[in-house]
Amino acid sequence: MTQAIAPRARTLVLLFLAAVAALLVGAGPAAAHAALTGSDPAQGTVVDTAPTQVSLTFSEKVATTDGSLRVLDPKGKRVDTGKPANVSGTTYAVQLHAGLPDGTYTVTYQVVSEDSHPVSGAYTFSIGAPSRTSVPVSGQEVGGGVVGGLYGFGRYLSYAGYIVLVGGAAFVLACWPRGTSVRAVQRLVVSGWLALTAATLSLLLLRGSYTGSGKVADIFDLDLLGDVLQTKTGAALVSRLLLLAAAALFIAVLFGAYDKRDDEEKRDLTFGLAIGGAVVAAGLAASWAMAEHASTGLQPGIAMPVDVLHLFAVATWLGGLATLLVALYRAPADQPVEASAVRRFSTVAFGSVVTLVATGTYQSWRQLGSWSAFTDTRYGQLLLVKIGLVALLVGVASISRRWTGRLAGTGAPGSRATVAAGVGAAGVGAGVGGGGGKDPGTGTGTGTGTGTGTGTKQSKKQDAGKQGAARAGAGRGSSEEPGDAATGAVGTERAAQLARQRAAEDTARQKRLRDADPHRFGLRRSVLAEAGVAVVLLAVTTALTSTEPGRTEQDAKAATAASSSSSSGTGSSSGALTLDMPFDAGGTNGKGVVSVDFDPARAGGNEMHVYVTRPNGRAFDVPEVKVALTLESKSIGPLPVAPDHITTGHWSASGVQIPMAGEWKIAVTVRTSDIDQVTVSKNAQIG
Repeated sequence: MTQAIAPRARTLVLLFLAAVAALLVGAGPAAAHAALTGSDPAQGTVVDTAPTQVSLTFSEKVATTDGSLRVLDPKGKRVDTGKPANVSGTTYAVQLHAGLPDGTYTVTYQVVSEDSHPVSGAYTFSIGAPSRTSVPVSGQEVGGGVVGGLYGFGRYLSYAGYIVLVGGAAFVLACWPRGTSVRAVQRLVVSGWLALTAATLSLLLLRGSYTGSGKVADIFDLDLLGDVLQTKTGAALVSRLLLLAAAALFIAVLFGAYDKRDDEEKRDLTFGLAIGGAVVAAGLAASWAMAEHASTGLQPGIAMPVDVLHLFAVATWLGGLATLLVALYRAPADQPVEASAVRRFSTVAFGSVVTLVATGTYQSWRQLGSWSAFTDTRYGQLLLVKIGLVALLVGVASISRRWTGRLAGTGAPGSRATVAAGVGAAGVGAGVGGGGGKDPGTGTGTGTGTGTGTGTKQSKKQDAGKQGAARAGAGRGSSEEPGDAATGAVGTERAAQLARQRAAEDTARQKRLRDADPHRFGLRRSVLAEAGVAVVLLAVTTALTSTEPGRTEQDAKAATAASSSSSSGTGSSSGALTLDMPFDAGGTNGKGVVSVDFDPARAGGNEMHVYVTRPNGRAFDVPEVKVALTLESKSIGPLPVAPDHITTGHWSASGVQIPMAGEWKIAVTVRTSDIDQVTVSKNAQIG
């Protein structure tokens, strides 16, 4: 049965890697956590005189550099004076050159939000009158591409490494001190340390390109690395590396001096080692809390300790689960994980789940702010998926708990009954593996009880094996004489063959011992299922940490709507026109609303903006938008207009010519997928 499970485990790993790859490939640029909530001049407006500066207001503080805020004239030449300044709160301004001519100007911004995620976008305004601009403003989003994918994978690997490192160490200290001598457990914990260290170094190198150009060639730019080290995120990553050095010392003590002590001395050392390990683990968790969601927004003084506690509880639960899985599958037959250790871990896991529920409830309230954010924001939707996975994981864990009870009821490993069965099984294995005769691999003892009968046959076969090895050694010793070289080579080959045979038979014997107890076998299967859910849960959690919080998204949306309403009201006095048209292109996500703005909505040149939103008001970045203008009373048109993509859900065209005043039909074609599109129209008086 173990051989049947091994392919299942491999299949599970392959499916998980495929899911992670799909998330990394299918995901767009990292969600911006600071949203643009206002600007001066406002988007799409026409001002009579040239402004002295352009200012942008965000939903939270951002980090800027010399090229973070740029203003381009109609020919694409920069007309700003350099690095933007923080003029008040979350408002940043850049000065403009004097004497700017009339025309349409493009404002682009690329900043880093306070919780470490890059933000970018662009919009236009006009001086005097709109003009056609050739400045390309598409492709402004940062955090995507190859560098974005590598950065996302590095984030996942760092979380996974932390969980395995901390959870594995906590499992052996709190639940299974004897596990410090199990090589498979040692390798697991060390691999967690290696993964976290490698991921941290990678994130440090990728950070500059991730928040800047997005070019692979900039990964090893030392100037960018120097800039990263001056940021809050860079300081957090360096702190993590320093703490990992302390973690390496902790691992050396845990699997070195601590492992060599007897049980009584281990009990005396466990408390001190646990305190030191907890300090290091909390410091590592703080390196995330001090630079991401918890460090900004509402109640950061409370949120950061809660975030540390939340991550520590996740590591204790899921990392301990991974260690238990390794122990059940890879621990030697003479070093099985005891039922008492599994029971202790069950208690520790229950405490971790209670902590997760408490801290997760606070985090959900802090990041969402309203019940509607659960369904109206991407953060809320991912959080619902995470809650479902946690519930599923708890359900599977309850099955593991029942198997643990049955295992304890039938005699924990180390009891007399189990020892007798183990000795008998060992007798069978020795009888199988000791042969040196013509029929290796056979033995006659059953191995029940104490395995006495088998032991006799075992000793005989061992003697035969020893005699064969002695003859092989004699052949090697006399190979220097003429004619004996061939005999020595044959003896050496025979000895190597016997060694390989014994190793294979020893592996088979250990598998039989592990599968001898059906309750232990059932526990292994349920823990494997838990691990499968856990790896998917970790992928969703990683995506959640790089998604804009629901509270921020809704606040930014409300601020943008208020700004747009104010702008529309101001524009109405000067003849601006806004048309809202619901559409349904069919297929998945085919519904939405398209809004078309004309300013100043008169004969001649006009500034046109097209906004596409979902029914819930969120920006909808459809593949293509086309506009056609028709004056049916004069048989003019349709006049096609191909607006440029500005940012998510926003398209714009400058210098749209309206030949004469009249009742124009504005038709908008919206394509939502490769095969789904629809054309909606509305008539409006222009001029």
